[in-house]
Parts: sequence; structure tokens; C-alpha cells
Amino acid sequence: MYAETSTRGYSRCQTPKSAAPGTVFHVKLRRPARRATLVVHVAASAGWLGLTLGLLALATAAITTDSHPTIDASVRAMKVFTDWLVLPLALLTLLSGLLLSLGTSWGLARHRWVYTKFWLTLATTVASAFALRPGINEAAATVSAGDAPASSTDLIMGPIVSLSAYLFMTVISVLKPWGQTRRGRRLRAAHQRGQRQLAEKQSASPHKEVDAEVMRQTA
Repeated sequence: MYAETSTRGYSRCQTPKSAAPGTVFHVKLRRPARRATLVVHVAASAGWLGLTLGLLALATAAITTDSHPTIDASVRAMKVFTDWLVLPLALLTLLSGLLLSLGTSWGLARHRWVYTKFWLTLATTVASAFALRPGINEAAATVSAGDAPASSTDLIMGPIVSLSAYLFMTVISVLKPWGQTRRGRRLRAAHQRGQRQLAEKQSASPHKEVDAEVMRQTA
């Protein structure tokens, strides 16, 4: 979820025209590719967030009722979501966000909010694969056997933690806080020095050509 609610930073007017030195492979996504990747990323991120809200609603329904059919239906629905939707959306969000970071002037480790979101997205993806999904599968097996889930807290804590992380990432996507990292400031300074040197060379070139022409005419 690197840019799920804000496309401002990837627009034509907000993205610097030239990439600063230090970008991975010195390659930037072209505008059509950047826009297509951004659409995929926003759609996957929104789907992941909506899916987590659905899991939270189903978990709430399961732990607040004494009706076994309701519990069984809720937990089974959660199992379908985690088996078929959570991991594909998580991986799609992670990979599209990584591509946007490495393929644009934002970079992966140049801005603190991008760097923070990458590690949070990676952590929630790993947690979904190795904690959320196994926990829901275990609860579904328990309910299928005719028993109540062992712990209602375990059933609902996963969606709560995931939703909190996604909402936090949404907020920093919009606000883009904390400025640049140390590496980002260093790369920006190097980029500015290079631009100044290039401008000085370009401004000096016409004078050299005029001096050479004067010398030829004098000779």
C-alpha cells in the first residue's frame, strides 16, 4: 500500500523531470507504465483494505452470537477470504508498490514515509501468510467439527491489527510526512551539484565559441 489514496506524488507535475543519481538501474517508468502500475496498486490496496474490513465484520459476527450456524457461516467465509484473496492482494500490493518506488523519482529509501510503508507492507504480508491464514484455518476446522472457536480474541485480533496497519499506511500516503532519509538528502545534494556544474558548463560554452571565433577573425 505505497500510494493507495494519493496519486499526487506520481503525477506529471509533481514528479521531477530528471531522476536524481542513485536511482536503481537509473531507469524510470514511462508515463503510461507508471499510470498503469499506479492503477493496479491503488486497486489492490483498496481491495486489501476492504477485505480486511470484511474479515473484521465476520469475526465480530462470529464472537458476538451463540448461534452455531452463524458462527459456522462466518468462520467459513473468513476461510474463503484468506485462502483465495488475502495473499494475492497482499503480494500484488507489495510488488506494484515496489515497482512504483524503484521506477519513479521517489525511490525506495529516499523518503521516510515510502521506506516505512514498504516495511509495513512486507510485515503485514508475512503476517497474513504465517499468522492470519493459519489461525483462521484452525478456527474453521474447529467449527466444522461442531465445536466453538478456541479463542474469540485470536479470531478478531488478526483483522484488527491488519486494519490498523492499513489505515496508518493510508494516512502517511496522503500526508507524506517526515521528509527525506539521510540517503535521500545525500542524493539530492549530489543531484543539485551535478545540475549546477552542468549549467555552468552550458553557460561557459557560448563564451568559448565566441572567443574562438574572435581569434580566427584576428588571425
